[in-house]
Amino acid sequence: AGLPWETGIAEAHRELIANHLRERVILQTDGKLMCGRDVVIAAMLGAEEFGFATGPLIAMGCMMMRVCSKDTCPFGVATQNEQLRARFRGKPEYVMNYMLLMAEDVRHIMASLGVRTVNELVGRTDLLAGASELFVPDYSENRQCHYETGHAFDFGLEKTVDMKYLLPWYKKEQKKNGKHQISLNLCASDRTVGTLLGSEIVRNKIKDLEDDTWLVECHGSAGQSFGTFLPKGVTLRLFGDANDYVGKGLSGGKIIITPKPEARFEWSKNTIIGNVALYGATGGTAYFAGMAGERFCVRNSGATAVCEGCGDHGLEYMTGGIAVILGETGKNFAAGMSGGIVYVLDEHHTLYRNIGHEPLVLKELSEKYDIHQLKDLLEDYVKETQSKKAETILRNMEDWIPHFKKIVPGPYQEMLERISHYEELGISEKDARMEAFHDLCRRKEGA
Repeated sequence: AGLPWETGIAEAHRELIANHLRERVILQTDGKLMCGRDVVIAAMLGAEEFGFATGPLIAMGCMMMRVCSKDTCPFGVATQNEQLRARFRGKPEYVMNYMLLMAEDVRHIMASLGVRTVNELVGRTDLLAGASELFVPDYSENRQCHYETGHAFDFGLEKTVDMKYLLPWYKKEQKKNGKHQISLNLCASDRTVGTLLGSEIVRNKIKDLEDDTWLVECHGSAGQSFGTFLPKGVTLRLFGDANDYVGKGLSGGKIIITPKPEARFEWSKNTIIGNVALYGATGGTAYFAGMAGERFCVRNSGATAVCEGCGDHGLEYMTGGIAVILGETGKNFAAGMSGGIVYVLDEHHTLYRNIGHEPLVLKELSEKYDIHQLKDLLEDYVKETQSKKAETILRNMEDWIPHFKKIVPGPYQEMLERISHYEELGISEKDARMEAFHDLCRRKEGA
């Protein structure tokens, strides 16, 4: 990222070969490929696919004014302004002609090299002269890429935790009533634990399961994507830590991660999960007794999450759900957030410095509803994790409340207030939401 594509594709190709992983992937490169020569060089350095953006865009009429984000494109390409869009003169045939000319250029160069197909070019660094540090010395092995081998890589799914342990356990227990529990040891190479179990439950169309119906107790370090897309009724409880993408797409299940019981360090000052946890979650609960990495809860639209601090870009593009952060946040916090509610423990009163430039309401907790909601969440969090920090806050709730901040998008806050107004008039929650929505629509149409 940020380097010339020649460096990126050459390094990726070289390192994959060095680690005997080249046949597992297809490598694609882009970055202003403008002519056939660029394509041929990219193939020689290891690319099997090629991405185009600038060239086809210019073929359609773009003049690189670089005002795409301002809705003022004078050539009608990147704008919603109808007067400016009327100036657009691009046609699909222009792009088709551009790509045909690109292919013709590639064909001429390949003919001069005595090469018949693009696949034969992949990894042929012997045909290049120049920066030798970019090349892999023995190009004969370079060409053992995905297209050359002619077969898909065997990822060994039958060896995964779900296939070896969780699915047989589920099939054995599924006809029994009550709740079920299994205990497992994990290591960092155990990825997407619980995902196939959840998919099997959904595939069987089992609905309205109670929480913790299927409890998986794990010990150790979980690999990437622990508990992704977990449905309601499935709970993953991990004593240890987890890598990136915990709870990605969480859709009703529960994930609880705490340090090992014998851990001596202070939980609230140590990271327990990696980056991009709960990406795109739509429902469920996630409790992390420690700090989270960067991009925590990005695009969360319905899950309830509690952690004790997070890195940069937390809650980016959040549209719903509730998050509680019992510690410091990184920069660009809540950028693009358009829904949901966040409670942040702002002990040093520095949170305002990290807020993204959005129409957000940042205020202290003064309403009884917010205080009760936060207290209920913390009590449940302590029950599930035994967090010392949360226990301390609950014992002295009145002293800690002034240090909490509530973050909510301005329009979302207005919607909540209107819903509350209609509910006070005796209207049902569903009808109150509809009335509030219609109010905002009428106001927007009037404006």
